[in-house]
Amino acid sequence: MKTTSKKDLRSHCAVNYGVEIFGDRWSLLIIRDIVFVGKKTYGAFLKSEEGIATNVLASRLAFLEEQGILSRAPSPDGRKDFYTLTEKGLDLIPVMLSIVLWSAQHDAQSYVRGQKEFIARISQQPAQVSEEVKALVRNGGCIFPDGDYE
Repeated sequence: MKTTSKKDLRSHCAVNYGVEIFGDRWSLLIIRDIVFVGKKTYGAFLKSEEGIATNVLASRLAFLEEQGILSRAPSPDGRKDFYTLTEKGLDLIPVMLSIVLWSAQHDAQSYVRGQKEFIARISQQPAQVSEEVKALVRNGGCIFPDGDYE
């Protein structure tokens, strides 16, 4: 499992810190799944179309929890764990929305291109949309509860 502590950082450059903590493909996709479609469990993350391996998923979830991006709590029946974004994790929402906006502009086949109103709102009011999404996710919601993103 990849572990990064302050002493393990390649440098103290702000961009490097971000890349080392959340910059790998799988971490961002786990965060995406929480924010955009409301996934909360290991099994739900495993079903994402990108096909993450079980060992990689377990490692990424543990790493994101260790870094304070995710928190884990047992479900009410205790049969599975629920993963949610911490405040530190919620602070990544503006980054995620910027990536969505960039992708909508440059990927002709992006799923989100069909969400013209959403893209327009991100483009015109990025701070307001970020705060709205943070509040939504903080309260257990997601941007596309009906799975309209995938």
